[in-house]
Amino acid sequence: MPKIRSPHLLLAAALLLAGCATEPAPAREAAKTVENCGHQVKVTKPPRRAVALNQGSAEIMLALGLADRMAGTATWTDPVLPALAADNAKVPRLAENNPSFEAVLATEPDFVAASFVSTLGEGGVATREQFEQLGVPTYVSPTDCLKDNTAGGDGVRTETLTMDVVYTEIRQLATVFGVEPRGEQLVTELQDRMRRAAVPAGGTSLMYWFANAESPYLAGCCGAPGVITSAVGAKNVFDDTRAEWPQINWETVAERNPRVIVLGDLTRRSQTAENGEAKIAFLESHPVTKDLDAVKNKRYVLLSGQAMNPSIRTVDGTEQVAEALRKFGLA
Repeated sequence: MPKIRSPHLLLAAALLLAGCATEPAPAREAAKTVENCGHQVKVTKPPRRAVALNQGSAEIMLALGLADRMAGTATWTDPVLPALAADNAKVPRLAENNPSFEAVLATEPDFVAASFVSTLGEGGVATREQFEQLGVPTYVSPTDCLKDNTAGGDGVRTETLTMDVVYTEIRQLATVFGVEPRGEQLVTELQDRMRRAAVPAGGTSLMYWFANAESPYLAGCCGAPGVITSAVGAKNVFDDTRAEWPQINWETVAERNPRVIVLGDLTRRSQTAENGEAKIAFLESHPVTKDLDAVKNKRYVLLSGQAMNPSIRTVDGTEQVAEALRKFGLA
């Protein structure tokens, strides 16, 4: 069977968000405080020069219609959602990966947000404290704070992620910027799409491969792939680990023998086998993987990296996997 890209689903998802970028975002000039990952994030007025240090944070801001209040973005794994592209083009891209602390400060930011603790932490762009000492409030996606990020690698889930945490992020950012009604509208749209995407897949076994051919990063039970898997009634063959993206050898993959393989189709270039085509070529030529049930039957689903990270794109990922399972006759 053909591999599934479902571009029409991506476009439909983007169009649902498009309205978020077409209306002016009214600002209410009032101090706001939100509780975020153990920090009190206080803004005396809605930010006017915000910097989003990860694509997930940037796309939420763009979907809330905040392009005119963004001073920069960074760390992109995929092209922006098509419906957000025009607004995104108005916002300077500081770097494809982590920018320097100095480059961010040069934009004169009044608010900095990131999707990952590692971005706003030791070894990242800078710590939250470094920004806050300069009077710049910071925000980290609560989806990343539900992990033990000291455990090495991409962290270990101490709580099972749900889309409710993504909705919390949207609502909190909408509060900070004084656009609460827009946040509620976006949450409602995403909730409706998740309900429509749900399918009974009868426990069909899936595996999620993000990147790296030599020692692949495969999804554990409880991050964004877990949200997708639960929504479509399937089973992740590595749901016995809470590590976010453990590196697992191909021999173990062969033992688990998934019926469907979900592949990260990335445009970045920091690991081997980044895009979907490279992953498929590897799977079909490697002596350990070429006889997997999913490989022999070409049951591949290609997702953006953002769909495999906790973000608004996880909804796109759910829709794409559900559609693929239907086409494969597994739902």
